[in-house]
Amino acid sequence: MTGTEAFFVGPRSGERGPGVLLLHSWWGLTEWFKDLATSIADEGYSVLAPDLLDGERPATAVEGEAALAAMSPDDLANSVLSSARVLQRAAAGQDQPIAVVGFSMGASMALWLAARLPDVVDTCVVFYGAQSIDFDQAAASFQGHFAENDHLVSEEDRVLTEAFLRLGDNETEFHIYPDTGHWFFEPGDQHDSAASELAWARMLDFLARQTSRSATSTNESP
Repeated sequence: MTGTEAFFVGPRSGERGPGVLLLHSWWGLTEWFKDLATSIADEGYSVLAPDLLDGERPATAVEGEAALAAMSPDDLANSVLSSARVLQRAAAGQDQPIAVVGFSMGASMALWLAARLPDVVDTCVVFYGAQSIDFDQAAASFQGHFAENDHLVSEEDRVLTEAFLRLGDNETEFHIYPDTGHWFFEPGDQHDSAASELAWARMLDFLARQTSRSATSTNESP
């Protein structure tokens, strides 16, 4: 991966908003994810969605799994790290912390990023993704959205992720959506309209609360 292509969109006002890094699932940077980035930007944010699959658009879960397996872990990590730094400079209040929102594969990377760059990420929202790593250095608040019946993220995966976050003394709220499966927020056979609408509202509320908190903290700094 020689360079990461990305989709960037800001608030309709034309001004810079707080930064939100959007990390897609293994379907790639599809038009749906670009539309999602635009919807988030319409709420007042500057949103950067990097193409982590370098142009690939898997059509099936088998293709998605194969695309992810073929990726260099170092390239993936570097793409996420560099995207976070670019967004931090492009968003409102340059060099202020940003939020990261991730889905499935992207959710795992979002959690990793929050632990890896505590000075950059102060808000992390994940949809059906897990990580069993040390979050002791993380400084973010975390919100998770999980399916009750998930063939890719087990209950044990979810519980371990939450346990590691809480062991790191991080503010954490996890939501489980009854009778849903993996991908419930995204288009396709697993999509659940009611669950996705509720998750969307919860995410926006969480982002707004964290943005307000960050602004207050910045204003109170000497």
